Amino acid sequence: MASPAAQCAWPLLLTFAVCVGSCCTGGAFTPPHHNYCIIGAGPSGLQMAYFLQRAGRDYVVFERSHAPGSFFALYPRHRKLISINKRHTGKSNSEFNLRHDWNSLLSHDNRLLFRHYSHDFFPDADTMVRYLEDFASTLALRVQYNTAIIHVRLEKDSQSWNGHYFILTDHNSQNYRCSVLLVATGTWVPNVVNFPGSEYVEGYESVSINPKDFAGQSVLILGRGNSAFETADNILGVTNFIHMVSRSRVRLSWATHYVGDLRAINNGLLDTYQLKSLDGLLEGDLEDMAIVKDKKGKLHITLKFYLENSNSSADAESITLPQDELDNFAPRAPYDRVIRCLGWKFDFSIYNRSLRLMPGKGNKKKYPLIKLSYESRGTQGLFVLGTASHSVDFRKSAGGFIHGFRYTTRAVHHLLEHRYHGVPWPSSVYPITQLTNSIIKRVNEASGLYQMFSVLGDIILLRENATAFEYLEEYPVGILAELELHTGRKTHNGLFVVIMEYGKNFSGADKDVFYYNRAVGEAQHAWQSNFLHPVIYYYKRLPTEREMRRRPPDWTLPRPDAVHHIVEDFLTDWTAPNAHILPLRRFLENCLDTDLRSFFAESCFLFALTRQKLPPFCQQGYMQMQGLVGNERLRRHAVEAGLMEDYTVMHSTDALFDRQRDSRDQLLKDYVIPANQHPGALPCLQPTKS
Repeated sequence: MASPAAQCAWPLLLTFAVCVGSCCTGGAFTPPHHNYCIIGAGPSGLQMAYFLQRAGRDYVVFERSHAPGSFFALYPRHRKLISINKRHTGKSNSEFNLRHDWNSLLSHDNRLLFRHYSHDFFPDADTMVRYLEDFASTLALRVQYNTAIIHVRLEKDSQSWNGHYFILTDHNSQNYRCSVLLVATGTWVPNVVNFPGSEYVEGYESVSINPKDFAGQSVLILGRGNSAFETADNILGVTNFIHMVSRSRVRLSWATHYVGDLRAINNGLLDTYQLKSLDGLLEGDLEDMAIVKDKKGKLHITLKFYLENSNSSADAESITLPQDELDNFAPRAPYDRVIRCLGWKFDFSIYNRSLRLMPGKGNKKKYPLIKLSYESRGTQGLFVLGTASHSVDFRKSAGGFIHGFRYTTRAVHHLLEHRYHGVPWPSSVYPITQLTNSIIKRVNEASGLYQMFSVLGDIILLRENATAFEYLEEYPVGILAELELHTGRKTHNGLFVVIMEYGKNFSGADKDVFYYNRAVGEAQHAWQSNFLHPVIYYYKRLPTEREMRRRPPDWTLPRPDAVHHIVEDFLTDWTAPNAHILPLRRFLENCLDTDLRSFFAESCFLFALTRQKLPPFCQQGYMQMQGLVGNERLRRHAVEAGLMEDYTVMHSTDALFDRQRDSRDQLLKDYVIPANQHPGALPCLQPTKS
């Protein structure tokens, strides 16, 4: 029998055990807490986890499957990705090469580049699954697998970062409390159209992918995206015919410059349609159609109004069909199978109404409604990442795909770092003499600008008297008016915005992008460039939110004080001295009213003797005893190139002074400023010579 002391200890031990087991705080259960909770271990979820881990933040990723990238374990059904894997570019610059690597996530580990995983230009989806598994394990990302979040609600708390916590409940009824919620679940719920007879339709997510199952059959496919054409290509050689119906005309990615439209790798049915080999495309509203089955099991297409006065249980033989009145009705032939390939939408079902996470409008209703900062319009602290955030740039840029959202995810991380941890947006400060070089370097190698054209831009903040500048990379230009709020940087002295754009009238489903003289080659016509090219906007002050809202619909930014287009280039190599660099330098000089040229020491010496104000290059270099030390070989090269006078051949003092005066006049020849110049004009000034 236990002693009295031991008997007294048992209740204390039980109380302690209960308290510890329930994490007791005043008798109430407190769920595990994390500053950042990510739902979904797909590419965008893992990408954000990487940035949070590198920053040393408290986070967790919840993944319903046993491994990351579960979407790619099933889709695309026929296993060939349409994201390119260009392993060779002829260049060793890793940032440039990411422009043509559409599958890799961003990290510091070069082993985690997708080119090490596949040699295929269009890789297999199973390779993507293996890549994501290695990305998560190699970087030791904190992913909690086999945890399906089935409900999310808000819990008010004035002490929290956003005035509330997010309470997540998993399939085992376990709760988790989060300060910030990052939704990276993608769009995975199949789009379904309900109409009479839709029960006879097979879904893309479950239809057979064995061509033998379709041998000798007639097939109707609902939809006109890549999944529809992918399905058609798989069975093109074994079917009687394939018809494809959708409410909109086919949109080719090479015409729209949108990678989500139909890609050439999937468009075999366009050949057989236009070359009259039985297959065909039709346009019509799927909600107006109906399907009836006859006694032989064949499926007939009709319209809803033909069924209005008929018995809904009647078969095809007793129902009036369109071909009974119009004997050349296009889809009058019966079908053996109808397949639905209408894409996917976001899963709103797990979010409590308190979060006010609403669908978008129109063709964006499949995505949640979010701000241009990727934060929910209804709830502070809820950010949407990856494919689900594509409403920001739907049909405009690449934000719905890995090669786009890896950069928007990084931008969201910078926003989080500043808002919740006081870390300003990363930037570099350079002397003004490096302005031209900095822009040329970025437009020639930056992959974020290149992939997220018209969405992410580099911001150049000018310092007082334009003696230096601060360079911010890949900021979401849609929230340019809020730059100081989101970055912690000041814009008192004006700014440049560097973005990439296509020509305004070049892209569209009805555009002929192969017309003769489609490209511009002359620098003076750069503003008419059609293909992707750099555009530099200059603002004397930061645009306001009102100006951002009132800009024309097809304008990326409000009207600037000046704008410069760098002429498009066949090689996307903007380093030509006369066509690219010189016009850019003159534009910058005219906007800043300064001279951005580089000079030899002899020229700076002449300026110092004859001018009260030296060019910035001489002020920041020669006068500070900085620069390269000259030698006879360099001097001779400059003389032969016509950049310097050869003073060694002078034989008289008078001749020397005459040549110095001529050289000085040539160097100091200024630009002519038009009298009618106004802030809205495109080029600020007109130079008289190069």
